[in-house]
Amino acid sequence: MANATMVTEFLLLGSPDGWDLSFLYFTIFSMTYLGTLLGNLLIVTVTTADQNLHTSMYFFLRNLSILDMFYISITVPNACVNSLTGNRAISVAGCATQIFLVLFCACVELLFLTIMAWDRYVAICQPLQYPLIMNPQICVHMTLATLVSGLLYAGMHTGNTFWLSFCQSNVVHQFFCDVPSLLRLSCSDTTSNMVLLFVSAVAIGGGCFTLIAMSYIRIFSAVLKFPESGKAFSTCTPHILVVSIFLSSGAGVYLRSSSTSDTLQNMVLSAFYTMVPPFLNPLIYSLRNKQVKEAVRRVMQRQLFSGK
Repeated sequence: MANATMVTEFLLLGSPDGWDLSFLYFTIFSMTYLGTLLGNLLIVTVTTADQNLHTSMYFFLRNLSILDMFYISITVPNACVNSLTGNRAISVAGCATQIFLVLFCACVELLFLTIMAWDRYVAICQPLQYPLIMNPQICVHMTLATLVSGLLYAGMHTGNTFWLSFCQSNVVHQFFCDVPSLLRLSCSDTTSNMVLLFVSAVAIGGGCFTLIAMSYIRIFSAVLKFPESGKAFSTCTPHILVVSIFLSSGAGVYLRSSSTSDTLQNMVLSAFYTMVPPFLNPLIYSLRNKQVKEAVRRVMQRQLFSGK
């Protein structure tokens, strides 16, 4: 097979026709982006500045917030600029970089959400062993393992995708480069790519979903038996909601047959797995978490007093 890529650039899907719709598209994306940055920056600032939040749960929450700011910055700013300027072109190298970073962040996001579910299980079901099991060294090792796993996952799929030849249309029916969209454009045999994508997505997504489900089944059981343990349960239900949105929308994009794909539906599903979890996470862990709200007040009071 000739591995030379005949396409020199790709064209991302443009915004809806008409200035009013383009401006609406720009407004929704930019407001979501700014809200995500501000919310996650608040989480990072508070969990760093307040000594009471230097625990494993907030260590992973801080890492998740940093990741979410990076995750949404890969796709949304470029989509906002494209909607206003009409410049839809992206180089092959730029497309490969975007795919690699999106896959890396998506994989790490799912692994972090899984670790945080397990952290809640240990905190609620094994409170006496919690400091021993979730000690700082273990947390750092799990974080490093998660990052390495994300790099390997992203590198594998990015390399396999750009090993193909692209000699047909160069229009990517998506507001950013993703693997399923490029596989539809390839003039090479993509069977092995589709199988690898399906197997890896099912293995990682299914494995994480199973661990999360087992953690929450045990948490629900413990809360029913010992209602006093429900204080640590405040973020569990919204956490399940975020995981469900993330997995269902990602599965809709990556596991659906290309013959049944719909451009608008793909864009909506892609927006859900790349934009909604980063946007919702700070809302869940700040508005529904009493410790975080109290820490925000303490940090603000210290800033006010130090300024006098």
